[in-house]
Amino acid sequence: MDFPWQEQIVIDQTQLILNSYQHWLGSPLLNMNQAPIDLAQQLFEAPFVVLSHGTEADPIFNYGNRQSLKLWELSWNELRQTPSRYTAESIAQEERTRILTETATKGYVTSYCGVRISSTGKRFLIKNGVIWNLLDQQQNYQGQAAMFSDYHFL
Repeated sequence: MDFPWQEQIVIDQTQLILNSYQHWLGSPLLNMNQAPIDLAQQLFEAPFVVLSHGTEADPIFNYGNRQSLKLWELSWNELRQTPSRYTAESIAQEERTRILTETATKGYVTSYCGVRISSTGKRFLIKNGVIWNLLDQQQNYQGQAAMFSDYHFL
């Protein structure tokens, strides 16, 4: 699918991602003075990676922009069927504890680093990533999102 950002479910997820980012980090990821469909297109075409997953017991990606699809070498439909754990290597317990503690305290983590794996087995290191909780308008937890632009292949 070339233009998933045109679907209402993707427009809604984009709003959730952007509003939650602004809520936790105190500044917008994009200029929010645009129509929702324009924001959806802008986030999908952004020069940085953005992904999100839902609240399933084994969370599945429900959004990935074009940069994430290229990096993980997945189609839109493949990404939306992929549990997020399949794209990551296990992280050390100390780092895991730090991330969980910081997220529980602040609702987000900055300066995240970790190794990820594309669908074809290419490994890459993410640096300076941001992970944040997604909250709907009633402040109910709806999953997590991540954003980064700093990575290199291993």
